[in-house]
Amino acid sequence: MKTTFYFIRHAEPNYNNHDDVLRELTEKGIVSSKKLVNQFSSITIDKFYSSPYKRSIDTIKPLADSKNKQITTIEGLRERKLSEGWIDNFNEVARKQWEDFNYKLPNGESLKEVQERKF
Repeated sequence: MKTTFYFIRHAEPNYNNHDDVLRELTEKGIVSSKKLVNQFSSITIDKFYSSPYKRSIDTIKPLADSKNKQITTIEGLRERKLSEGWIDNFNEVARKQWEDFNYKLPNGESLKEVQERKF
């Protein structure tokens, strides 16, 4: 029996909302999420899994609804936690993390910790 996984990154989020968990999609993101229905129309999908983040759930919800499937959230699928608050210099922090997989900000996750996360 063959199992295929489709990984879909969340559509465009509204970065004006600094709450990482509750950040919603932009209008462009909503349009993109609806396009998934046509892109996957001929593909059978048995299960949908998502991080618990609103933008991730909202990205696959139209597709899951079109297949009459529920979405199961898994904490381990969430994005890495960079720090407790908003990061103005995101690109600099991301660059440092890719150069050193153990690098992290206070109360954040390193890329190594994300790799070791179980889900």
